[in-house]
Amino acid sequence: MPKKLTLPSKLAYGFGAVAYGVKNNGFDYFLLIFYSQILGVEAGLVGLALLLALLCDAFTDPVVGYLSDNTAGRFGRRHPWMYAAAIPVTCCYYFLWAPPESLSPDHLFFYLVGLSILVRALVTFYEVPSSALAAEISRDYDERTTLMAWRNFFGWVAGTLMAVFTLMVILAPSETNPQGLFNRDGFATYGFLASALIFISIVIASLGTQPLAVPLAKTEGRQNGNLGSVFSEVIETLKVPSFLAIFLATVLAAVATGLTMSLNLYLNTFFWGLAPDQISVLVLAVFVASLLALNLAPALSRTWGKKKSAIICGVVIVFMSPTLIGLRLLGLLPENGDPSLFPILLIVTVLEMTLAITIQTLMMSMIADLVEQNEVRTGRRSEGVFFATITFTRKATQGLGVWAASLVLVFANFPEGASPGEVSESSIAALAQIYLPAVVVLWLLKVVATNLYRISREEHEDNLAKLKASAE
Repeated sequence: MPKKLTLPSKLAYGFGAVAYGVKNNGFDYFLLIFYSQILGVEAGLVGLALLLALLCDAFTDPVVGYLSDNTAGRFGRRHPWMYAAAIPVTCCYYFLWAPPESLSPDHLFFYLVGLSILVRALVTFYEVPSSALAAEISRDYDERTTLMAWRNFFGWVAGTLMAVFTLMVILAPSETNPQGLFNRDGFATYGFLASALIFISIVIASLGTQPLAVPLAKTEGRQNGNLGSVFSEVIETLKVPSFLAIFLATVLAAVATGLTMSLNLYLNTFFWGLAPDQISVLVLAVFVASLLALNLAPALSRTWGKKKSAIICGVVIVFMSPTLIGLRLLGLLPENGDPSLFPILLIVTVLEMTLAITIQTLMMSMIADLVEQNEVRTGRRSEGVFFATITFTRKATQGLGVWAASLVLVFANFPEGASPGEVSESSIAALAQIYLPAVVVLWLLKVVATNLYRISREEHEDNLAKLKASAE
């Protein structure tokens, strides 16, 4: 195992997040508004469909993590699963955006439930082994943060560019479709292009990281591979206070991010009154934020450590867009259409997304450091099990996050199928009034949970020393 990875190796690992970034961005930005406002499915049912899929993830994610930890073969522990997922997840993701036109809204609900479960399960077969490679190919405290920074950079940039292209080209307003965002055929085109990109990225990243694959190591204390023993070992592995803390923190951060991103189009379109081209610029701002976070996360890790940095970023993020919404509700911001409003929204969006991506990077790296602590305690390396939690919590962005967003719409009495100009001022105000305290509470709870994490740089180095002494 190399002490330091080369830049091409880091890029190959990071590129593996393109597939997840495209899929993740599609769920975050478009799924709720596509099925609710365009196909006519009740917003609460859309959220319920994704919540049901999330419940299935609670079963499949740890199983796939365990299996990937224990797969033997010349391709290593992770890559057989990555290769196997490429074609099925590509096909299922396309059909999610191209449902049969003959289906009624009630039937579309069951269609959404089935395909959401399939897409998320198949993504698990790729994303869990792919992300688990970080702890397998490097044990360095800071290099792991750099690996995760590259992974988040590629994931966010790919998803963002796909979203911007969709908004500015595929769903661009035209004479036949003045409200471009509400073009059903455009979403089918998006599904085809996004699915193709998912397939290409999985194949390229899998082949590119194949030289880094580590064959199954000799382990002790493994139980028989029946379902009961799988979950028994998973539970034993995860009974670590620092893991429970970071798991809770990542769930809360994922729900907060999912809630924000799922309602972004609603807030930007109805609350802030932005035009489609302005919304596209805000989405594109994530590209700048990804570049900033690519450098910020490793710098903070080296300066303050991962835990302290994640706490500071979490506190600061509370004073970003929630403050703007509060000021608007108090009448202290320029009115919609004022030339000074959009630059304010743009600056805050860049800063907020930079911090959100930085937090995500730090938390992923913090989970990687749990691997050695667990190996000291149990004698097993369980990268797949631990990184299954990342996949689960990131998918909670669509599950719990979109579900929470749908509840906000329901409580605000926001009408389905409504275009700008057709929603009452009271519903728009209620949307902001319910969203504001929800997102603030989620971020503050995330900060509290992060504070319970206990693995510092010094403890990580001590774990490495113990493992080295044991091996000798």
